[in-house]
Amino acid sequence: LCCMCGISMPPNAANMCVNCIRTQVDITKGLQKHVTILHCPKCNSYLQPPKTWIKAQLESKELLTFCIKRLKNLNKVRLVHAKFIWTKPHSKRNKVKLRIQKEVLNGAILEQAYVVEYVQQDHMCEHCTRVQSNPDQY
Repeated sequence: LCCMCGISMPPNAANMCVNCIRTQVDITKGLQKHVTILHCPKCNSYLQPPKTWIKAQLESKELLTFCIKRLKNLNKVRLVHAKFIWTKPHSKRNKVKLRIQKEVLNGAILEQAYVVEYVQQDHMCEHCTRVQSNPDQY
């Protein structure tokens, strides 16, 4: 029996049903839900701080990897799956749905999905800035 709601369930380390565990524990707490990323509109690259620009197409494997690496505190959970959620290309927003796991309450493993919104700010990379400022020189 679940110690919170009393329903019959198979025994587990937390002595709670999955629904009660979910209401008691939020494994996404402390994880970012909004991230700003810098995007060069000329060469379609993204800034990997401090100075590296990575070329990636919209909703590509490279962009997904870049977005996941930009998240802080993701090492506190286990990433199970990640995928883009479709957004309009001109919205300058990328949404990634992550499925994560974490051990909670006496060893019970909880899996939860959550969405991170990446807001693209246009900012030309050094190379494109130089080319645009003096195109005859390059």
